[in-house]
Amino acid sequence: MTITAAMVKELREATGAGMMDAKKALTEVNGDMEAAVDWLRTKGLAKAAKKADRVAAEGLVGVAVSGGKGVAVEVNSETDFVGKNADFQNLVRGITTAALNVTDVDALKAADLNGKSVEASLTDAIATIGENMTLRRMASVEGDSVAAYIHTAAADGLGRIGVLVALKGADTGIGKQIAMHIAATSPVSLSEADMDPTVVERELAVQTAKALEENAASAKPKPEQVIQNNIIPGRMKKFFEESTLLNQKFVINPDVTVAQAAKDAGVEVVGFVRMAVGEGIEKEKEDFAAEVAKALQG
Repeated sequence: MTITAAMVKELREATGAGMMDAKKALTEVNGDMEAAVDWLRTKGLAKAAKKADRVAAEGLVGVAVSGGKGVAVEVNSETDFVGKNADFQNLVRGITTAALNVTDVDALKAADLNGKSVEASLTDAIATIGENMTLRRMASVEGDSVAAYIHTAAADGLGRIGVLVALKGADTGIGKQIAMHIAATSPVSLSEADMDPTVVERELAVQTAKALEENAASAKPKPEQVIQNNIIPGRMKKFFEESTLLNQKFVINPDVTVAQAAKDAGVEVVGFVRMAVGEGIEKEKEDFAAEVAKALQG
C-alpha cells in the first residue's frame, strides 16, 4: 500500500510522533492507522491516541436533569455559527427536555415537541435556518441524585461538552466537582469491570509487546516470569488507574481517587456520561487543488 503524506500527517497529529517514525510505522503495518498507533506505542514513540482528538463536527450538546434521571443529547449542524443561533439553541433545549421521557433516539425523534414530533421540528428548523442538522444521539443515567455540567457553555444547559454523574446518596456538591473532573480527564469507563474487553485486550497486547521488546534490548534482561508476573500487570494497573473514573486521581485533590472523594462526601458514583460535540465523527478533508478540480468537473 502507498503511504501518502496525508496519512503520515494524520498519524503525527494523533500521536505526536516524528515524521520518519510515523512513516515507518505506517509502512510496517501496511497503512492501518490504528495498528500504526499501537506500533509507535510499542516502540515507546507515542501515547495512546483517542479518536476524539481527530474529530470534527459542529452543533451542541444539551443536558437536562429531572429527579434521579439525567439526559444528554447531541444535535449536529454544519457550522459552529448555528450553535450561537437562539432558535437552534431553543430547539436543542426542547429536544433535550423531551429526552427525559424516552429511552432511545428513535423514540426521541417521535416524541412531542410543542405539538409536533421532534423529527418534524428539526425538519422545520432546517428550512428556517437554512443549514442541515441531525439529531445524532442521546444517553442517560439514573441514581438517587444526578449532577450535570456543561463545559464551554453556549447557553444554559448547552455547550460543546456535556457531563452527567449519577450518584447513590444525596449530592451535597461533590457531583458537579466530579462532573468537572470527567470533562477534563475523559475517562474510558466507570471501573475496570465496565471497560470494553476489546480495549483491555488491545492495551494488554501493546504493553506486552513493549515490555518484551524493552527487556530484550536491556543490558541486563529480566527473567520471563518477572516480565509476565510483575512488569506487565504493573503497567496494566497504571492504565486502569489513568483511564477508569473511580481509580483516577481526583483533579481537585490528587491525594485521593475519585472513588475515595465520593465516599468521603457520603455518596457513591454509579454511572456517568461524557458527551462531546462531534465525538467519533471524522470530517472528510480535501486539499484545495482537489476541491477546485472537483468543481470544474461539475
